[in-house]
Amino acid sequence: MFVPAGLHPARAERHQLAQIARAGADLFEIGLAHHDAGLDGPVIQAAYRRALSRGNVLTRALRAVEHAAGLRPTVVMTYWDPVHRHGPERLARLLAGAGAAGAMIVDLPDDQAERWQAAAKAANLSTPRLVPRHFADAGLATVAAGASGWLYAPASTAPTGYHGPLDVPALADFTTRLRAISPLPVVSGVGISTPALAERLAPLVDAVVIGTPVVHALMTAPGQAPSLTTAFAQALNPYATTETRA
Repeated sequence: MFVPAGLHPARAERHQLAQIARAGADLFEIGLAHHDAGLDGPVIQAAYRRALSRGNVLTRALRAVEHAAGLRPTVVMTYWDPVHRHGPERLARLLAGAGAAGAMIVDLPDDQAERWQAAAKAANLSTPRLVPRHFADAGLATVAAGASGWLYAPASTAPTGYHGPLDVPALADFTTRLRAISPLPVVSGVGISTPALAERLAPLVDAVVIGTPVVHALMTAPGQAPSLTTAFAQALNPYATTETRA
């Protein structure tokens, strides 16, 4: 389950994370707020703006990671700019110290990949990678070679929060390509807007990450987030492993 850090005061955030975990989330992906979240849609961008307006973004994110990691395995999702500003080596140490198991930089520049991988390895963080569907096989192999933890195959090529139809055969072909070049698990998200879609896509991948639907609830009616989590978890349950749920 994707949850942006810093949406609410610390006490409320801890309560929400605990409720989401009890409702069926097997893993947390904590978002580190960024002002230029170009791969995200309006809901997550609005969530990041709210978090940024509260200040102390990194401190709040580390606090969220620490609490989430006490409930479920936790990774951090971020953009390169915050990593660059805080320093890859320093940020990797801070995230690991807070209990994160890994961190995924969704727009990791090619010329910074080796530095980030070295920093993460030194801090004992995994480095999941988002893999664009349009990459040729050589590009896929390059990205996969620097990844650990899993490969993230978006279900849609649109920004997060997409509500339109999904090209399921294209995702199936893409996951087949990824599995041909890497033994890493394949995780999907982006555009999986309903439990029915999650159920339909679950057989194609090793895990599903749900973001925008629950983020919208956390922004507008936080009390609805647990029941929404349960709906996704129940839809995925027939395919559940230790990694496959909401």
